[in-house]
Amino acid sequence: MQERVPLTEREVNRDLLRPVFTTPLWWWAAVGVLSVAVAAGLGSALYLAINGFGVTGYNRPVMWAFLLVNFVFWVGISHAGIMLSAILRLTQAEWRRPATRAAEVLTIFSLLTAAQMPLWHVGRVWRIYWVFPYDFGRGIWPNVRSPLIWDPSAIFTYLTSTILFVYIAMLPDIAVIRDRATGWRQGFYGVLAMGWRGTPRQWHLQAVSGILLSAIILPIFVSVHSIVSWDFGVAVAVEGWHATVFAPYFVIGAVWSGVAGVITLMALMRWLFKAEKYIRAEHFDGLGKLLSVVGIGWWFFTLMEIIFSLYSKEAAEVSFRTLQMFTWPYNMLFILFFLTGFVFPVTLFLSRTVRHNIAAMFWISIFVNIGMWLERYMIIVPGLMRKQGLTFTWGSYSPGATETILVGSTFAMVALGLLIFSKFFPLIPLSDAKEGEVLRHEIQVGKVKVPAIIREA
Repeated sequence: MQERVPLTEREVNRDLLRPVFTTPLWWWAAVGVLSVAVAAGLGSALYLAINGFGVTGYNRPVMWAFLLVNFVFWVGISHAGIMLSAILRLTQAEWRRPATRAAEVLTIFSLLTAAQMPLWHVGRVWRIYWVFPYDFGRGIWPNVRSPLIWDPSAIFTYLTSTILFVYIAMLPDIAVIRDRATGWRQGFYGVLAMGWRGTPRQWHLQAVSGILLSAIILPIFVSVHSIVSWDFGVAVAVEGWHATVFAPYFVIGAVWSGVAGVITLMALMRWLFKAEKYIRAEHFDGLGKLLSVVGIGWWFFTLMEIIFSLYSKEAAEVSFRTLQMFTWPYNMLFILFFLTGFVFPVTLFLSRTVRHNIAAMFWISIFVNIGMWLERYMIIVPGLMRKQGLTFTWGSYSPGATETILVGSTFAMVALGLLIFSKFFPLIPLSDAKEGEVLRHEIQVGKVKVPAIIREA
């Protein structure tokens, strides 16, 4: 059911460009608070680099913890852009329109944040020899067969293609801003617009390039989080990690958390930028339906991962699962993960009333990502605690202030990036909003023109 109100081209330009040309007081306050949080994170990272990894709570054998949990989490969030922009663009889902750019930009800043986590995890940031093999004097060469080598390649390929995808889609909007800007802004947007005049040939090339990029990025969408899963899957010495189901399990989990992140962002955009005419209950309804299916699929893989690990009845595997699900405090974390990551969200997403309640969708989406962060923690830390077969080599982990501040600052970093982006470019595509106004009347399906509401039903 469509709930949109008729909008003219002038109204679309006025409403969606308001954040670009006006700066409310709350924007400055938010940027100030987030900047302080980011500065605290950078200070924590600098303190870590100067004093070494001993300032964290990391301990043998738990050498992967908060920072790499956060790495997997943000790579997962980044999958929202491909899911909503590429797949829904190829399937021509009309309700995707106000969500596409927000999802794409969230992808960019999530990837930029995720890429920092392995660097800080090294402790000595300048010794990242698996990316830049310069330490030949010590005979250190990267193992090109390791997923730790493939990670940077996959992430930066994904980041580059996403930036290109966003930029091409923004060209018409940049040209609109160029024509309304004055002073230095006019020159700035004039360069970025690359001579866009809205000719039929330019529109045709832009549409074709968008479809081609959508199709090209899809393999990257699958490969990025699959490679991240292989970071764990090839570590045969760690119980609970070497599972063949990890690749699809991580990919569908990434979609689950990423699309939930887009719901959070869309609700904030609706409230902060007064975008009620463009981000409506029908869009949250569509995302809720999508997530109800994805969430059930993700839980299926979660169960398979647990069942497969226990099938062999190996003592080490049983010990790991006992720690993960029945030993304090991990049993409470597992229950919290189960409730927030699956039970509450999926149950509530099945209700149409809940899907049309934007405040409820906002909080449910936050709970989903709390659960998904805990899921990554429950995979990484308990597995390493039981890494060795002999009990006297078992260890524990308690996060220190250094990595806690650093992890917390990454959320501020992504939020700050999105706010700054919104000051220069619209987070809701002008061209998509205008195209949606045209298609709301009737669209071509085969050889027949039908009311657009039929296609969306």
